[in-house]
Amino acid sequence: MPKQVDHRERRETIARALWRVVEHQGWARATMREVAAEADVSLGQVQHYFASRTAMLEFAMEFASEQTAQRIIRSLDRLGSPPHPRDALRVTLMEMLPLHADARATSRMSAAYTLEALHDPELHERARLGLQNGRALTERLIRQAITEGHIPPDRDPVIETNLLLALTGFTPLLDLDVIDPDAASAAIDYYLDRLFDGPVPLVTGGEST
Repeated sequence: MPKQVDHRERRETIARALWRVVEHQGWARATMREVAAEADVSLGQVQHYFASRTAMLEFAMEFASEQTAQRIIRSLDRLGSPPHPRDALRVTLMEMLPLHADARATSRMSAAYTLEALHDPELHERARLGLQNGRALTERLIRQAITEGHIPPDRDPVIETNLLLALTGFTPLLDLDVIDPDAASAAIDYYLDRLFDGPVPLVTGGEST
């Protein structure tokens, strides 16, 4: 009998190839031909699954988001059930930063997707809705933590959500070697300590005073 083709697997293989091309060469050089060579498939196969670079990018970004979510779920499972809200937020933030191979690949895909979305109205709307939904989820988590007494009641959930998500802005600083992973981790812990436990000592030169 002829071998049954797993079309989802083929699309994921192409998506991972796009991740690698974007990571090592950038989105500008991620042609369908280059991705086909990286995936070790024909250009025709890539074109069979994706009608355009944009369609390929969109699927690769959706797949990257799925992989990030799965990494977060696995990390949360190791924390016990249910994990403390502080630990859950820390795991989520750390997995969104380019601190290991998979996270670096998905982070750079996200950057390429955002840049493309700035000039493509359809992608712009999808990207905006995705970020909007992610922000709404984060705000719900913070409001719940306030209600349950984990976060002081005087905290503004809207402002704290915005500050929390701003920490994902460490990505370019890490990618361009402006700061190292330890510095990013320390800043995240500092913010979470302040959020959950109230005021913390000022930090000077990377050390508590």
